[in-house]
Amino acid sequence: MSEAVNGRSDFEYGKFMDAILNLTGLDLRNYKERQMRRRINGLMDLLGVESYAQYVRVLKEDPEKYDQFVKRLTINVSEFFRNPERWVDLEERFIPQLRKKQPNLKVWSAGCSNGPEPYSLAIMLADIAPQGSHRILASDVDKMVLGQAMQGEYGLQQLRYVSPERMEKYFTSLGDDRYQVKPEIKRMIQFKRQNLLTDTFEKDFDLILCRNVVIYFTEEAKHTLYQKFFQALRPGGILMVGGTEPLLKYRDYGFEAIETTFYRRPEVQ
Repeated sequence: MSEAVNGRSDFEYGKFMDAILNLTGLDLRNYKERQMRRRINGLMDLLGVESYAQYVRVLKEDPEKYDQFVKRLTINVSEFFRNPERWVDLEERFIPQLRKKQPNLKVWSAGCSNGPEPYSLAIMLADIAPQGSHRILASDVDKMVLGQAMQGEYGLQQLRYVSPERMEKYFTSLGDDRYQVKPEIKRMIQFKRQNLLTDTFEKDFDLILCRNVVIYFTEEAKHTLYQKFFQALRPGGILMVGGTEPLLKYRDYGFEAIETTFYRRPEVQ
């Protein structure tokens, strides 16, 4: 058996998962193995790395390759107001409903990537309630993309769903088709590094967004996460998920379905 094949055996992958857990805090056992191994093997092939053990050494010794690894595994693809029709539902229906009981909302963008989602929330809330004192938490496991999020600089591709009026009001042109979120929007958001599966959650959120995050999670990991989200919401609070990630067993967690991709924790349990 060749070194490459032997170095990528099931046994070696098991040891690799243990090493990655110690190194990054990411438990690869919570992700679908076939997709994760394909993704990891592709990175190794690009670097000419033959074995999982060798790849661990590379990740420990090279910060740039470590960041590349984490970014590739955590799938950081995002844009402002992604799936615009869902944001219309949020702006015209669900935010007003929530604000009837709690004018100043506590909102969480879970798995926020490099920031378009929480900034979209902040822009929306600034338009709906300009005098409000809302709190927006934005978290991700990847410290590199959190740094990008706090910088708040974006190209036109990520801004394609932002209206001209909002571009003028909430962004500053940097030239070369680059734009930066204005300070008053940045100040609305608290960014935090967080592992959704292992860390504890705050409580009493009015709204949680977790979109395009769990697509590669195992069913067991999803079950754990949705239970935690349910407990983190106040009664009447809403969870918004991605269009490809419907909660098929939402009743098992205690949720009620209120619209495509939207689920509510009932008022009375």
